[in-house]
Parts: sequence; structure tokens; C-alpha cells
Amino acid sequence: MHPAGHQQPTALRRELAAIARLALPVALAQFGLMSLGMVDVIMVGHLSPLALAAVSLGHTYSLGIMILGLGMLFALDPLVSQAHGARDSRRVADAMHRGIVLALVLSLVFGLLFVFGEPLLAFLSRQPEVVPTAQAYIRVIALSLPAYFLFIVFRQTLQAMSIVRPVMIAVVVANLANVVLNLGFVYGYFGFPRLEVVGSAWASTCCRYLMMLIVILAGSTALKRVWHAPRASVLRLRSYLPMLTHGIQIGIQISLEVWLFMTVSFLMMRMGVVEMGGHIVALNLASAAFMIPLGLGAAAATRVGNAIGAGNPAGARRSAQAALMLGVGVMLISAALFLGLPGPLARLYTDDPAVLQMALLLLPIAGLFQVFDGTQAVACGVLRGAGQTRAPALINLFGYWILGLPAGLYLSDHLGWGPAGLWWGLVVGLSACSLLLVIQVYRSIGRTAPADRATVRSR
Repeated sequence: MHPAGHQQPTALRRELAAIARLALPVALAQFGLMSLGMVDVIMVGHLSPLALAAVSLGHTYSLGIMILGLGMLFALDPLVSQAHGARDSRRVADAMHRGIVLALVLSLVFGLLFVFGEPLLAFLSRQPEVVPTAQAYIRVIALSLPAYFLFIVFRQTLQAMSIVRPVMIAVVVANLANVVLNLGFVYGYFGFPRLEVVGSAWASTCCRYLMMLIVILAGSTALKRVWHAPRASVLRLRSYLPMLTHGIQIGIQISLEVWLFMTVSFLMMRMGVVEMGGHIVALNLASAAFMIPLGLGAAAATRVGNAIGAGNPAGARRSAQAALMLGVGVMLISAALFLGLPGPLARLYTDDPAVLQMALLLLPIAGLFQVFDGTQAVACGVLRGAGQTRAPALINLFGYWILGLPAGLYLSDHLGWGPAGLWWGLVVGLSACSLLLVIQVYRSIGRTAPADRATVRSR
């Protein structure tokens, strides 16, 4: 066989290993971020059903708003990864400076939605008595927004340079601190004032500032290598247009998916306690499994962006191929577990016979959409690294809200499938999105110009 025949598989194997090494710590860090909210809910859940409902409502509301800002800051992925691939530290610094300014502006804008969020909370909740407590919770959470968004800026910057250890350290320390602070602020241990639900918000706020400080300190060596004094253009509104254009599109793309799952959760809540309980069990298991393709998507954004920045379209195609192969492979294993072991998995969360039965109905459906969900997450990461942000937003709008949710409502209400109908709607939406996103990847990767020559250039 011609020597070139060995070259491509070897290069692909190297790329598979490189993406896996980068994705694993990113996935673990993302799981750690998710567990911060889970600990808050678990801690407060032992106070009273009212307290649990209030913190759940407040956490859902805050996540629904913050996810848009989080997505907007993901615009740093193509900017930094492509600049880093081109070995242009000046452009890396410019992107980071604008990210810092945008993070502070987002904190102010979204903070107003937290401080004056009571009407929206009342609209979302069927229990008016929980709204004042939930409002008090999110008003404290509003104080954490600058730290949270700045942490995202430094996390995305470091990840785009394939540096993940500082983020891992920050998340691990924050999780340990969160347990201690929740015990203190919620229950009054260690000499802390007993603040109950509001105490959980103070614990989260303290942990977000802690994460921000740790990621800056632990990543200081890498950040110093690319740091330059801010240019005057950081004060020009026009210089933010590329970041805002891509950031808004990424924010909408991510938010459309998160809001879809939130909408399904609210619809389940209206069906009853048992239906909501089974839904939460299945969704928690699916969310935990989703952390792996989410990490692979972040790794793909970095590797594809680096390759495009270095003027290596073949490397970008190889990175996209490797990431998609890993994403599908991992989620096939996850799907097999959901389909083959629904009972043992569901019993990790509940022993209630009715809730367990509902979870057993939904988990096999979750197993089916695992593969589609993982594929679309990785494909979105590939496109994000290439600076292709408009198409994913439009695809998610079509797949989730024009196709998936109406299909779920039709199956649930008109055909009488109930909770299973809503979840089959998720399958419809996710499968459509994954197919269209993979097509977009193969249409765009390899002919995408580097970010500084295309649409994300900023001076």
C-alpha cells in the first residue's frame, strides 16, 4: 500500500486522542458547574416543600436568562482559537478585552431582569406563595453576575488555547466550598447566620467569585503570555459588532435548546407531580450524559478554530470528523445504557412506584435521542470554531420550535400520548437539528476563511 495510505488514519488517530484529552476535563468541569446548582436544590430541599419550590423556580429563571449571556460570550471561541492558531497574541488580547467589557455590560443588563423579575416569576409559577422567596433568591444571585460572566470570559479564552487545568481547579474548589457555604448560610452551621433559601443564593454568589479568582490566578501564566495593553478601539462601539453578531447568534442558538427543555418541564409540571417527577429523573440522567458531547463540542471548537487560524483546512476537516466520531460513539454507549438499564438508573433517584414507572416510560425515549443530542452538540462546536454561527441558530429555531415542540404537543394532547408525547417531540426536534447541522458541517468546513479575514475580524 502507498505510504500515504497510512498517513491519513494515523493523523486521524492522533486527532481523536487530542480531542479526547481536551474534551474530558472540559466535560468534567461542565459537570462540576451543573453540580453547583444541584447542591443548592438538594440542600434547600430538606427545609420544606415551599423552600424547594422557591429555589427551583429561582434557579430555573436565572439559568434561562444567564444562558443567553453565556452563549454571547461563546463568541470568544472562534475569535481566540483562530487567533491562537495564527500565533497572534495581539488578537487574542483584543478578544479578551472586549469579552471583559461585554461581560460587565451583560451583568448590568441581566441584573435588572433579576432585580425586577417578580412579574415573570409570577407568570412562570403556578404557586403564588413561592414567588416572594424566589424573588429574594434571584436578587442575591444578581450580585454574582459579574463574577460568573468574567469567569466565562477567562474560561473560554483558556480553553481556546487548549488550557483546561485552571478551569478544573476552579470548579473543584468551588464545589467543595459550595457544600460548606450551603451548610453555613442555609442551616446556620459554623457560626454563619441561618438564611435558608436566600442563604443558598449567597453560597452560590460567593462560589462564583471564588471561581473567577481561581481561574485568573491558576491561569495567570498562560494569560500573561497573550496579554497586551488594551487598545483605544476597546472603547469604540463599532469594534464590538463582530463579537456581538456572532455572540447573539450563538446565544440564541444555545438558548433555543435550553428554553425548549424548560418549556417541556413547565408543561410536565402542569400535568402533575408524578409526571414532573419522572421527567426530572429522566432529564437529570440525560443531562449528566450530555456533559460528554458538550465537552467534545468545546474541544472541537478549539481544534477547528486553531486549524483554520493556522491556514490548515485539512486539519479542520480532520478535527470535525474526529469530534463527530467520538460524539456518536460515546452517545451510542449512553443510549445502550438508557435502553438496557432504565430500572437501575431510575432507582438512583427515586423509590416512589408511580414516579419510577413514569421514569421507566421516558428513559428509553431519552436513550433514543441521546445520539441525536450528542451529534448536534458536537456539530455546533465545530461550526462555532469555524465562525459559522448563523446557520446553527436558524437550524435550532426550525428543529426545536417549528418542528419539535409542535410535534410534542400534537402527540401529547391530540393523540393522547401524554408525557411520552412531549419526549417524542424532543426526539423529532433533536434528530432534525442533528441531521441539518451535520450537513452544514460538511458544507462549510474546509472552505471557511480564518476569522480575522472573514466576518469575525475586529480592530
